[in-house]
Amino acid sequence: MNRLLIKNALIIPLDDQEREQDWFKGDLVIEGSVIKELGENLEEKYPGFTIIDGENSLVTPGFVNCHTHAAMTMLRGYADDLPLMKWLQEMIWPREAHLDAEDIYWGSQLAVLEMIKSGTTAFADMYFYMEQTAQVVLDSGIRASLSRGLIGNGEMAQYALEENTELVKRWHGQGEGRITCMFGPHAPYTCPPDFLEKVMSLADEWGVGLHIHLAETLDEIEEIKGKYGKRPVELMDSLGLFQGRHVLAAHCVHLNENEIEILAKNKVGIAHNPESNMKLVSGVAPVPQLLKKGALVGLGTDGASSNNNLDMLEEMRTCALLHKVFSGEPTVLPANQVLRMATKDGAKVLGLEYVGSLEAGQKADLLIFDLQKPHWTPLYNPIANLVYAAQSSDIKTVIIDGKIVMKDREVLTMDEERIMFEAEKRGQELIRK
Repeated sequence: MNRLLIKNALIIPLDDQEREQDWFKGDLVIEGSVIKELGENLEEKYPGFTIIDGENSLVTPGFVNCHTHAAMTMLRGYADDLPLMKWLQEMIWPREAHLDAEDIYWGSQLAVLEMIKSGTTAFADMYFYMEQTAQVVLDSGIRASLSRGLIGNGEMAQYALEENTELVKRWHGQGEGRITCMFGPHAPYTCPPDFLEKVMSLADEWGVGLHIHLAETLDEIEEIKGKYGKRPVELMDSLGLFQGRHVLAAHCVHLNENEIEILAKNKVGIAHNPESNMKLVSGVAPVPQLLKKGALVGLGTDGASSNNNLDMLEEMRTCALLHKVFSGEPTVLPANQVLRMATKDGAKVLGLEYVGSLEAGQKADLLIFDLQKPHWTPLYNPIANLVYAAQSSDIKTVIIDGKIVMKDREVLTMDEERIMFEAEKRGQELIRK
């Protein structure tokens, strides 16, 4: 059993305790996979625990990436500077048709390596050959919510449903609970209502949630209105998609007031992907309005082919700055709120209530930052410095489920050199096909 004590660190717990500040100097104790206690001078209380010196370090919850397509690291930089539908239909989908299971395995390896090194301890993924990604998650020690992307208006619709069902059957709860699964209907414009009814029925049968792209572009809004006389969120609501089940809705960029109310009322988990939405000029999601209505919003990177990295620190900073300039209000989405979106609220979006904060009984998913950097100095407010100044290279240790997965910038569970070699080789072969 792992028995760790992080001593004399600056800690941002993101719990609900009343404090003068949102951080404190002290110790954090891990026993097995959970946090045992936080406090001061705990070393004598826990003899025999392995000590991690936290002097000049900051401890935070691990980041939760609420929406990505991990193996799309294989297409990083391949189709840049294009609008979404041209990017998707003319560039990405034709290349994806050539991806095989080994490509997905090494693309997922590359993605998970990148995520661990930039502080992501849990992520939600939607793609295909998902058993390959599940194996990477199992071996690497990261936490993930996995779904098979489902295209309901294509010839592979039934086969994809069977694959998603097998994914849930085989992998849900594996890795001592680190792996959870969902069904992944791609979007309203690729999944007609009769297909969505099948997906909802299967999700209910297996007791898992749904992961769907929703209201991402104006083209999607117009297409769905033209076909069904309703906007995407309104259509999903009329089909009962949100009722009585866990739904993770990615993007939610183009919403009217009624749709904001629907999402908030039904406690739909929303994955806000500011960098991808900016790069593809999809628009700016009404996050401040959603939060004002009590909606649950987390942060995601989307895939590395439309971002082009999986760095949640960058995503936090972009999120905070984008909404300030877009709203014309410098106080909108302050640093502490954005940090919660990337951790505690993101965990709720994925249905992982047991991670995202540092408190007794929670799973020990956390990061240790090195504060001895010029850009951390002077340190008046560690949350502000974290959101507006920190770099992923500042993260020296990553602990997931109580286990040290990265130490001194070395990911202990993965072969970094081999992964980059395989991904480069396969990527170059892919674009020649």
